[in-house]
Amino acid sequence: MKLTETQLTKELENMPGWEYKNGSIVKEYKTGNFANTMALTSGIGALCQQFDHHPDYLTLKYSSVLVAFSTHTEGGITEKDINIAKEIEKLRLFS
Repeated sequence: MKLTETQLTKELENMPGWEYKNGSIVKEYKTGNFANTMALTSGIGALCQQFDHHPDYLTLKYSSVLVAFSTHTEGGITEKDINIAKEIEKLRLFS
């Protein structure tokens, strides 16, 4: 079920770096170098496969990764999006 604006705001307060933009929750991770970028991207990909919930986009740069999630079938942000974002945070590979 799609989160209300109040629910989403409350969730994001406890998720440093994540923000709501253009219908998705988004975070940019600074990785420092390309090897770290690839490691983080692989970790995100593995989690997405495990949880069967894939990003709206996953943008790679030399030393950063930008990731965004929403649940298209619900037309917004759901617990699935919040949960995968929290799982990515547990990777604790990079800030």
